[in-house]
Amino acid sequence: MDERVVDMSRSPSFSVKQELSIKPDLESLQQWVVAFCIIRFDLEQGQLIEDCYPPGCLTQNEELEVAFSSFPDSVSQHQNRLSIHDCIFFFRFQRQKSPPQGNLTSSEITEIDDKEISSRSSKDKIFNRSKSRNNSRGSKYLYGYVFNRQRHDERLKRGGEQRSVVILSHCPYSSVFRPLLQIMGPLYFDIGKKAIEHIAAYVSMWPSPVPGKLMELPIGNATLKVNLPPSHSLPLESGMLFEESTSSMAPFLPNNQSVPQGLFHDSDIFGTFRGLLLQLWVLWELLLIGEPILIIAPTPPQCCEAVASLVSLIAPLLCSIDFRPYFTIHDPEFAHLNALQEGDTFPPMVLGVTNLFFLKSLRNIPHVVSVGSLAPNSNRATLASRASTGRIAGRAEGFGLQQLSLKKFSPSNLFNAVKLRRDGPLCLMTEHKEAIWSTYAATTKPDTSILNRLIDAGMSPRVEESMSVVNNEILRRHFLELTTNFLAPFGPYFRTITPSEGSSPFIDPPPLPSFNADEFLSSLSARGAGKFLLKRMRSNWLDLYRRFLRGSNFMPWFQRRRAAAEQEQHRLWRQARMRTDIQLLISKMSELEIVDSFNAIERHLSQEIQMRSWTFLVNSILLNSLELFLPCCLQQSGLAAADSAATCHKLKGDLHAVYNILPKDMQELLLVNPQRAALLQVQN
Repeated sequence: MDERVVDMSRSPSFSVKQELSIKPDLESLQQWVVAFCIIRFDLEQGQLIEDCYPPGCLTQNEELEVAFSSFPDSVSQHQNRLSIHDCIFFFRFQRQKSPPQGNLTSSEITEIDDKEISSRSSKDKIFNRSKSRNNSRGSKYLYGYVFNRQRHDERLKRGGEQRSVVILSHCPYSSVFRPLLQIMGPLYFDIGKKAIEHIAAYVSMWPSPVPGKLMELPIGNATLKVNLPPSHSLPLESGMLFEESTSSMAPFLPNNQSVPQGLFHDSDIFGTFRGLLLQLWVLWELLLIGEPILIIAPTPPQCCEAVASLVSLIAPLLCSIDFRPYFTIHDPEFAHLNALQEGDTFPPMVLGVTNLFFLKSLRNIPHVVSVGSLAPNSNRATLASRASTGRIAGRAEGFGLQQLSLKKFSPSNLFNAVKLRRDGPLCLMTEHKEAIWSTYAATTKPDTSILNRLIDAGMSPRVEESMSVVNNEILRRHFLELTTNFLAPFGPYFRTITPSEGSSPFIDPPPLPSFNADEFLSSLSARGAGKFLLKRMRSNWLDLYRRFLRGSNFMPWFQRRRAAAEQEQHRLWRQARMRTDIQLLISKMSELEIVDSFNAIERHLSQEIQMRSWTFLVNSILLNSLELFLPCCLQQSGLAAADSAATCHKLKGDLHAVYNILPKDMQELLLVNPQRAALLQVQN
């Protein structure tokens, strides 16, 4: 996230096209944005939402939560006497109300493309898929992207005022909303409320989001070129079809590094954790197994960048634990966390905070990480353009390679480390320092070869910016490779089987291998974790897998990967039926096998017809209600309808071919069933 200090208000290098006078299309707008909010800090009444567009899209409780989360904590905010202080950060909160049938449940995921598809289950799946795509209200979480401006003026009460421009979305598209805020924030402070309508109009004309792709999004006289996170890293409630969420989930290391593999792929890992680089492997394990982590930083941009960087470390694994990039005491969840007693289990979540009060109120959280540095006390600070760095210019310490050497331990360093552990996180109450407090013993060893490849950025901000980009690519590539290799042993449980040459594709495909945790661990222990992991992990590497299986990240990821494999197997067998020469196939069959083939083809044809009927019904509902994502849905459903029609035509032909070679008495017996007789009508 960005933080800057400037001497005066400057107009953004952005112009609104004069011919743009249309009103925003709200249905199209909500593909990207739920709402735009303007929030003012009032000295008498506190945080007030001055404007929310479109109106009525938030509950009263949600409005309160957005308002409280859109300002830096006064306890943590560094005081400076410059005229304007801008910062960009983001938060995440749970929606208060969700429709009861907005998403696919875990049980529905595992049932998709099962061998037996009843009429009711087929109907439910179609409706669930359409609702998850078209009902942003069904999103479990909302993301708030904040442009906060503090204007210091001795003539005002308390010497200044605060306002925040907030973009709310159900999607974690920080790569989109950060640069959009850099345009919208200053524009609002230049022209007022008109900025909201202008930006909303442009956003409503954007194409539908395509996860995992590079998109060009026009905004005024500029174009945002952004990579969206892949669909498999997004929760199902983010407003996408289940089929999209299971696409592109191959467990192989990608060759193209420009393609994002997880959430927050543009976060600044190096800049955020430069003082704790040796601890990155500990943090990777903690997030992998779903341990609760408290991250404390001096400012909201620094703490939310740290949370985003942590989440990005475990790509391509789906992060299923709750993470809050900027968490305040006003969050409804705080009351529950604050009530936990000694010995109670802390829920798996990553909390980014700036208020030192959390060190006392959440003292039972087992892992605490302190990152970032205080803003320098100077009248001059540089605004670095945000490519991939989120730190404040002019950090207290330059990055030296000597910090990475594992051989240079001194008695004073050892004494300081022991003192830091003894004092605990409460020592941050008197002095901020970068450190980690945890009793967790990591299995993975720091990879010194990776650390030695990192480049010393020096003291020049411009050089430091470009070097951070290189260092982030090195670190991200390594942890992507580490996670991919860690997940590789689960590959056999997602391996699809295609019909062998000469066999019938009309029989039921074999089920995927069943998973049993104890059997998996026993088998893995016997064959080993592979050279890549064994070189980088200690002898107790199997314990890490045990913790992973018990953690909150495993089951959601496994279920989605499993569903993707079942879906892919269903697609492959369906394609095989389309390519099969039915005459050649049945010429090699016995009479009993031919009858079995007739029954199998009839079943597949009936299922295809049922799915076509329900798809047509859902399309009609969407067309009448003009719900969200309508153009994209209709385009996809049109292609699906054409494909289904071709499949029905082929299956009907195959059914007739098999029927025609059956004995006469068998044919007459089959026609007793009226539904079967209808399927066997002569084709036009």
